[in-house]
Amino acid sequence: GGRAFKRGKSDTSGQDKRELVFKEDLQEYAQVTKVLGNGRMEVQCFDKENKKRLGHIRGAMRKKVWINLGDYVLVSLREFQDQKCDIVQKYSDEEVSNLRKAEQLPEKSANAGDAQQEEEDDDLVEFDLDIDEL
Repeated sequence: GGRAFKRGKSDTSGQDKRELVFKEDLQEYAQVTKVLGNGRMEVQCFDKENKKRLGHIRGAMRKKVWINLGDYVLVSLREFQDQKCDIVQKYSDEEVSNLRKAEQLPEKSANAGDAQQEEEDDDLVEFDLDIDEL
């Protein structure tokens, strides 16, 4: 790399506070439950049905905003495909707590990390074998 590479990436951790974006028509809050690759994620929507949908990161967010397992996002629902949605915005931890205070998000949601932990517990195998019997 050249001079810009050696200088390093500009620090964006202290981003300017942006205005909290609430959902509009055909939008819903969701939490990422599985990262599928190629800009696709399985999200658990917080609508009336609590439906799991296939979320696709929209073009303006690709390679600019990194979305991980358990992140809260705003998704845009599709009128013609109920099983698919587009990820419009990622919320920071501070924004999530503000949404909870505004009663837009449920207090206790199914945490994606807990779901992953349950899957790992299922993989655990216990044997009732006593070494002294051999």
